[in-house]
Amino acid sequence: MKAIKSFIKFSRPHTIVGTCISIAALYAMVCQYSELKHLSILCISIFVGLTCNIFIVGINQIVDVELDKINKPFLPLATGEISINSAKIIVYSSMVLSAISALYLSPILLVIVCISMFIGWAYSCPPLSLRKHHLPAALAISLVRGLMVNIGGYLVFNILINKTYEFNIDILVLSAFIIAFSIVIAWFKDLPDMEGDEKFKIKSLAILYSPKFTLIAGNILILLAYTFSIYQYSTLLHTKHYRILFIGHIILMALFALNLSGLKTLNKQTAKTFYKKFWLFFFAEYILYLFANL
Repeated sequence: MKAIKSFIKFSRPHTIVGTCISIAALYAMVCQYSELKHLSILCISIFVGLTCNIFIVGINQIVDVELDKINKPFLPLATGEISINSAKIIVYSSMVLSAISALYLSPILLVIVCISMFIGWAYSCPPLSLRKHHLPAALAISLVRGLMVNIGGYLVFNILINKTYEFNIDILVLSAFIIAFSIVIAWFKDLPDMEGDEKFKIKSLAILYSPKFTLIAGNILILLAYTFSIYQYSTLLHTKHYRILFIGHIILMALFALNLSGLKTLNKQTAKTFYKKFWLFFFAEYILYLFANL
């Protein structure tokens, strides 16, 4: 049980949940006229996503083990629960399993997975180490979460299930929203980590400017993303599907604003709590699309 708990912590559960929900939502968006058939495609796709995710978050922990002893001392490499050699076995096994499973489904999916893993490697590892500056860090996360997962995943599902390369308004609006959200994830994740980032000379937005500036800029971007989604669906209220997405985004925007209003002071603990709640809105966005397409 201890080994399983360590592995779960190593896999970063919030990113695992985000990956599973996003893939399920994309599958439902493609299958809305196919009565949710082809469940084997969904199961294999989730396995591909999970193993790719473990590779990306795992290689980051291997490279950042000394940094994590300051910023995230609860992670299993920082505590010594998992050795570096064991972590490397998990990471590279995940890489191989993800690539093989992707190729089994589709060569296009293999390309998407390889690009995503390369970006994940470039984010963490020298000589690129994109995470060391807020601009390339935000670009890397938004490329994987916004484009590779959404546009790429939708394309693969659509080809395999509907034999078409077409994109609809939902995937375009969702992708734009998640790109914005991913940029803010890149900014907000550094708010509780300023001590270690400063020591290791990581030029996060919070360090280059200030935590307050980062918080204001990020929340403005998210509110604009909600406004964009609401506007897009306000012109398509002739079907129940679009009415659900229109009303759902209004509700989520209101809840987001309410959560923001509860942030009275900003320190390491409140920033960590706020960031955890922030991920709930990431999950909620995909759950809204999942619900609208069932």
